[in-house]
Amino acid sequence: MDIDFDKMSGLVPAIVQDYYTRKVLMLGFMNKEAYEKTVETGKVTFFSRTKNRLWTKGEESGNFLNVVSMKEDCDKDTLLIQVHPVGPVCHTGTDTCWGEKNEEGVMFIKELQDFIDQRYKEMPEKSYTTSLFESGVNRMAQKVGEEAVETVIEATNGTDERMIYESSDLLYHLIVLLTSKGYRIEDLARELQSRHTSSWTKH
Repeated sequence: MDIDFDKMSGLVPAIVQDYYTRKVLMLGFMNKEAYEKTVETGKVTFFSRTKNRLWTKGEESGNFLNVVSMKEDCDKDTLLIQVHPVGPVCHTGTDTCWGEKNEEGVMFIKELQDFIDQRYKEMPEKSYTTSLFESGVNRMAQKVGEEAVETVIEATNGTDERMIYESSDLLYHLIVLLTSKGYRIEDLARELQSRHTSSWTKH
């Protein structure tokens, strides 16, 4: 990246965002050395204006910000850093520096998708997910059907608790099937999103 550190006397704002939840966690400043150390270590390092030195977030608390990606903005004078945070981000003990909870439960589905992708690549022994992939697409599709039927049964004649349980099984097995076919759960999200446009027509 070609970052313009000269515009603000050697510093650029660095916006830190949770990779999964998309919550903005904090804002800090980086000079060139802080940026280079962040790239080298994979942990977000800022330039502390009060301490007048480099400061790696979590160096005292252990609440590091592990870098997933870094992007510069269109003017090349601001960074967006997506991270996996370890523990609370704010020194006050809150999840973000705005006192917000860093919770978006639905985003766990993306994390689950990434986990299943990794299983598909590594195929570790004694893993249930691995056994599904090894069973072939017909068996995986059959499992989706079985879990769908069990979800319907619980919805019509069972309990809400069991319906949620079986629905979770259904979603998990559907993600496995999608992964085996080269797709991700986000492909379904895009399809659903397209249906909310005026130009969408049913196939």
